[in-house]
Amino acid sequence: MGVAAKIAPSMLSSDFANLASEAHRMLKDGADWLHMDIMDGHFVPNLTLGAPVIQSLRKHTEAYLDCHLMVTNPLDYVEPLAKAGASGFTFHVEVSKDNWQELVQRIKSKGMTPGVALKPGTPIEEVFPLVEGEIHVDLVLVMTVEPGFGGQKFMPETMDKVRTLRKKYPSLDIEVDGGLGPSTIDIAASAGANCIVAGSSVFGAPEPAKVISVLRTSVEESQKK
Repeated sequence: MGVAAKIAPSMLSSDFANLASEAHRMLKDGADWLHMDIMDGHFVPNLTLGAPVIQSLRKHTEAYLDCHLMVTNPLDYVEPLAKAGASGFTFHVEVSKDNWQELVQRIKSKGMTPGVALKPGTPIEEVFPLVEGEIHVDLVLVMTVEPGFGGQKFMPETMDKVRTLRKKYPSLDIEVDGGLGPSTIDIAASAGANCIVAGSSVFGAPEPAKVISVLRTSVEESQKK
């Protein structure tokens, strides 16, 4: 058995006015993590939720809050997100080439799990030092769409990055985000992804539990091959 399958519904696709009940619904339907997209309107054009929303949600759930920071200055968010109750803190390699060691150290010192994300156009080699360093990330998030908006189409060409990572790091948590659902999960799972972020495919389904189950089964079956 490889690394554990973790299904993380993207709360960006939920009903923001009912965030707590949406979170409970996803966990009841079999979600492992809740994926929280934090955007600053600068690194990406969209503006979403921040530390106050994480803090509000944390009062209603003990779930793992998997925070993906699409922000220009991730260092500024470590303290507020830690206080708010974030579990995972994934920053973008494109904005942290000069200070990632300090960033990872600070994330860990606050009791959060560090991860690094990369856009579809960023070479995979750029994350290798962050996985291999003495101070290292525990997760790599391969964006399978351009970050910033939900509901985009999955980019299969990003799977080469996932394959490269899985071959190089058999026990690494490899997350994929963007356009994942029943029609695209098999290609991602067979490439080696084990953490699956899914937004509209889960929230837009008549029975989200079935979709979550399909995603998990695909990851588990791929690992048996």
